[in-house]
Amino acid sequence: MTKSGFAAIIGRPNVGKSTLMNHMIGQKIAITSNRPQTTRNRIETVYTCDDGQVIFIDTPGFMRKTANKLGEYMMDVSVGTLGDADVILWLIEPSSYIGDGDREIAAAIRKVSTPVILVINKIDTIKHEQLLGIIDTWKDLCEFDEIVPVSGLKEKNLSGLLDCIFKYLPEGPLLYDEDTLTDQPMRQIAAEIIREKALQLLNKEVPHGIAVTIERYHVREDGLTEIEASIICEKDSHKGIVIGKGGSMLKRIGQAARRDLEELTEGKVFLKLFVKVRKDWRDNPVLLRDYGYEKKES
Repeated sequence: MTKSGFAAIIGRPNVGKSTLMNHMIGQKIAITSNRPQTTRNRIETVYTCDDGQVIFIDTPGFMRKTANKLGEYMMDVSVGTLGDADVILWLIEPSSYIGDGDREIAAAIRKVSTPVILVINKIDTIKHEQLLGIIDTWKDLCEFDEIVPVSGLKEKNLSGLLDCIFKYLPEGPLLYDEDTLTDQPMRQIAAEIIREKALQLLNKEVPHGIAVTIERYHVREDGLTEIEASIICEKDSHKGIVIGKGGSMLKRIGQAARRDLEELTEGKVFLKLFVKVRKDWRDNPVLLRDYGYEKKES
C-alpha cells in the first residue's frame, strides 16, 4: 500500500525552506533569495516515488510583526497551513539560540495535533561536534516526533528526511499524477521567477514593495513562449531604480529571468517587461487580490 499526504515546511524567514523543497523534488519551483518575504504564497510541490507521494507545502516565513496587509496575509497563510498538513517540518538554522520568533512558532505548533519533525538545516555550515549541543538546546521546546539534521543546499540526508516524512503519512492512493511537480500554473511560476531576479539584483529598500503580474502568456505553434509582465512598485522613485540608467537594470532582470524560463519551458522565450507604480499596494485589499494575495475560504 502506498502512502500519500501533505508535509508543511515552516520556519522563520531565510532558514532555507524554499531551497530545501526545491532540492527534495529535484527541480526549482519556489524562488529563493537572501531577502525576507521572498515566499509570499502557499506553494505545493509533488515528490513521487515507489513508496507513494509527498506534497510539500512551502509557506512564508513566520514574522513577529507585520507592517502591512500583505504581511498579515502571509502570516495567515503560514498559520493556516499547520492544520492542513499530515506532518509539519519545522526548519531551523544550526544555532543554539532560541529567539522570540521561534517561541511563537512553538506556541502555534502546540495548538495543533499534527506530528512535527524538527529539521536542522544548513548543517554544512557547522562542525559535526556542534550538532549534539544544538539538538540538546531545541529538543524540549516542543514534543518533536523526530529531529533530523540536513543540508538542503548540499543535499545531505534528504533521503533520511524523506523516510521520516513517510512514517507519518496516511495510506492511500496518489493525490496527483506521477508526472505532476507543482500546483502552480506556468503564469504564476513565470511571475515568481521575474520577482526572484528583481529580489536578487535590486537595492535593499526596493524588493519588499515589488509584485509581478503576467499580462500575456502565449505559446506559439512554433514553440516560442511570449510573455509580457509588469513589475509593480510602490513609489515613483522605485520605478527609476527598477528601470535603471538607460533601462540597464530592467534589461538585467529580463535577461536573468529569461534564462530560467527557457530552462523551465525547454524552449525559447520572448520576455517583455514593463514597470508600473501602484502606491501603497501592500495595504490595498483590491490590489492585493488582483496580484494573487487573496485569502481563500477553507
